[in-house]
Amino acid sequence: MWVKIQPSLKIGTFLLLFLFTSEEACAESVIKSVQLIIHPRNEVERGTNVSLICQAEVSHGLGSHPNYKYNFYKDFQPLYTDQTSSTDHLYSIPDARMAHSGKYKCAVVIEEQNKESNVKDLTVKGLQTPVLTMDKLKLREGDDVTANCTAEGEIGSLTFSFSNGFEEIYTANTESHRVEQKLRLTKGTVKIFCYYSIKLHSTIKHSDNSNVISLDIQELEINPNIKVNPSAYVTEGDLITISCSVDTTYQRNSDLKISLIHGHTMVSVDMTKTDYKVSLKANDSGEYECISRLGDVYKSSAMNITVKELFSMPVLSFHPAEVFEGERFTISCQIKSFASEKIRRDDIRYSIFQDKIPVINGSRYSGTAGKASNGKYICVAEAKEIIKESRRELFEAKVLVSKPEISVDGPVIVNESFWIHCHSDNGSLPIIYSLKRNNVTLNRTKVSDIHEKARFLAMISTPSDISSYMCEAENNGQVSRKMSERLHVTVIVPVGKPLLMVIPVPGNIEEGSDVTLICNIPKGSPPISFRFYGGSGTEIYRTTVQSNSSSYDLSAVKRQHSGNYYCEANNQADALIKSDTVTVEVSLAEWKKALIATFCMLLVALLVLFIVIRFKAKRVVVNNKESVWSERPPDVADQDSLGSTNEGDVEYTEVVHPQIVDPTQIPLKKGTDTVYSELQTTQGAIEHVNHQGLLEYAELNHDLPEPVD
Repeated sequence: MWVKIQPSLKIGTFLLLFLFTSEEACAESVIKSVQLIIHPRNEVERGTNVSLICQAEVSHGLGSHPNYKYNFYKDFQPLYTDQTSSTDHLYSIPDARMAHSGKYKCAVVIEEQNKESNVKDLTVKGLQTPVLTMDKLKLREGDDVTANCTAEGEIGSLTFSFSNGFEEIYTANTESHRVEQKLRLTKGTVKIFCYYSIKLHSTIKHSDNSNVISLDIQELEINPNIKVNPSAYVTEGDLITISCSVDTTYQRNSDLKISLIHGHTMVSVDMTKTDYKVSLKANDSGEYECISRLGDVYKSSAMNITVKELFSMPVLSFHPAEVFEGERFTISCQIKSFASEKIRRDDIRYSIFQDKIPVINGSRYSGTAGKASNGKYICVAEAKEIIKESRRELFEAKVLVSKPEISVDGPVIVNESFWIHCHSDNGSLPIIYSLKRNNVTLNRTKVSDIHEKARFLAMISTPSDISSYMCEAENNGQVSRKMSERLHVTVIVPVGKPLLMVIPVPGNIEEGSDVTLICNIPKGSPPISFRFYGGSGTEIYRTTVQSNSSSYDLSAVKRQHSGNYYCEANNQADALIKSDTVTVEVSLAEWKKALIATFCMLLVALLVLFIVIRFKAKRVVVNNKESVWSERPPDVADQDSLGSTNEGDVEYTEVVHPQIVDPTQIPLKKGTDTVYSELQTTQGAIEHVNHQGLLEYAELNHDLPEPVD
């Protein structure tokens, strides 16, 4: 059975097989190495055909034919790219030039694989010798010539230069092998050649010089001829004629221009048809130059002309040199020399001007100095139509110094230095200021600048001394002396050492009392600042007053107010003074003292009572059983009982019997008998008083008859 396959299905199947084969081929290909070969060698002469061969060593699967992409680089920049199935590829450089020199490498790419060769240097030696040509060989001064310099076959960035011997006259950069330039050459014979250079990396290579072309340039005969009539040596006021001429061949050329120049000033621009006539002055002496111009060609001729002064520059002077307002002064105008062969002294006329206004037609002027005479003066001298002016001089009458003002800089403090200033509102400088005290000069100073001030260092010991200072100013000797008023300023007296007083007296201060602290100073200018400090040195109060004392009250003081107190005083003199320290001791109140005394007496009484009770208690023997015996001599049984182990304790107690007071018996007698009672505890006690033990006090404190034996 036959199945017909559509053409589109055939194409799709073919593409799938091709892609599968290509992927398989790439997967089976490995670039092992890449090598660049330069043929015939790495260093060749100019014009050699050079081949760059890139060879790749590739391992691939059997039956696979991978595609190779070859990239060539020069100086690490892309140069050429091609794709082939061959394992090597050729890049040709026909007719190699020095511009082809550089570092070359190639790279082979198969899909994701990329491998480069090593870098190799290609050096092409030798540059083409350039050829120089010109459009014409016969020139006239001022003509242009077109020069061509050609280096056939050279490529790259070239720099062409044209030279006349050792003088380089033009340079141009181009990417072409040829350069053309118009040159304007000087007169005479010139020898022109050209050469070029090329920059390779950090070195510059120069070609050989081209052929030399010699040119003879015909000079233009347009040199001007300068003449001065009647002479180059003249006197002011003389009329002279200066002429400039050129060869008649060129004078008929309308392009020819002739000018006359004196210094940097062009005095005439067209000398081809007319001469220059002038009456010169002394400052017109110097070089006069005729310049002829045809196109861009210039020629010149010069001559020095000397002009003698007809009379010298007038000089204006003031007499006296310094004039104060109200004083007489004289202005004079005169010349130092004149040409006696031309004029007489009387031929010179003078005029004096103030601020361009005529003052007098003459050489001398007198007047009284004042504001009206102040201004700028000039003197004008004239003879034979020659007019000369003097220098402009400023005349300003000096002003007598005004009454100075005396002042101080900053506060004035007793026994401290301070500055005294003296200043006059009016008065021409320099001004001499003197500081006086009680009409005795202490110091002097000269003020010569408007921004400068006169000041003197001074010191006073009492406030009243300040009014003894005065200031004197002068600027024109003794007649100009002016005295200031006496100095009157506020004087600050520093505070004296403060005295701290405590009321009541520190030894009589009890708790609850009111205490007043008074800080007083013997001297000091108000306002006075007082500060009070408490027992721990802490500031407790501060105030500023207009008097020499201040106080601070402590109400209902307590024991913690005890301590050392002091005060400080200060004023504008800024000299802080501290008082001596006063110790304040706050004692207990009277009722507290009485309470403590009562308590102490009660405590003592209780203590005495306790001691007495305690003492008496030790005289009584406390036992479970007690017996009272009268004093008798001990018997044998008693002695035996004393030696037995069950012997009882025996304690003797003194019993006091007061005598019976019988009013019939005189004198009264108080008897005291001693009765010894034996308290004995035995097993065979005669009388059982209490089975737990009783304490019996034989304390007979009342009147009883003496016991009977």
